[in-house]
Amino acid sequence: METDLLRKYLEFYRDLGIQTLYKRPAAPKPPSAEPDQPAGHQPATAELPDLPALAPQGDTLFQILNDIGDCHRCRLHEGRSKIVFGVGNERSPLVFVGEGPGADEDAQGIPFVGRAGQLLTQMIENTAKKEGMHLLRDDVYICNVVKCRPPGNRTPEPDEMEICGQFLYRQLMAIRPKAICALGGTAARALTGHKEGVTKMRGKWFHWRDIPVIVTYHPSYLLRPYNQGAKREAWEDLKKAFHFVYD
Repeated sequence: METDLLRKYLEFYRDLGIQTLYKRPAAPKPPSAEPDQPAGHQPATAELPDLPALAPQGDTLFQILNDIGDCHRCRLHEGRSKIVFGVGNERSPLVFVGEGPGADEDAQGIPFVGRAGQLLTQMIENTAKKEGMHLLRDDVYICNVVKCRPPGNRTPEPDEMEICGQFLYRQLMAIRPKAICALGGTAARALTGHKEGVTKMRGKWFHWRDIPVIVTYHPSYLLRPYNQGAKREAWEDLKKAFHFVYD
């Protein structure tokens, strides 16, 4: 029983991208009044270290948001205006995961509402239309690895992603989509554990637990004038994702 539970916790940490665990030194035990045990004696039960709870049975997005509360678990809360949890169809078979909120998202509490978000909306709806699918932005679910805006839109630090990763984990477990689209290198590495750059990962399928993950460019990357050629590749990636999920 203890072995199965520990295996589940190790899988939980692996899915959050945590590769190394450190064990605190045990506090010295007070002298025991019990008589010495014979050599080779094993205790009846094994103690497990204190670990965070896995996704509760019957977890919901509403419950996860409640559990986040007015989060002060990492330094990102210090400069945020609003927690940016997620938006869209809570039963969507396709989930988009980005890196973290920007200034517009921080002000409104909704992911991908700035220039990059407007481009993502166009990419979703125009690609679907060209492929003969009736699919709107509201039909998918969109969230980020971290739920608070990093200062100056910097890349989230590993400890920030580990802390917030427990909530992304629960979001994905609650939705159980058919596929996930990772937007940009940070999301791709957080979900897959691979360390390659996004240009090497894009258009390829990986897995988060048993859910297929396809990687493409973050819309903010596509807004830069020198990256216009990457737009075509991103559209091809979305076509691949849409046909896998909706055909």
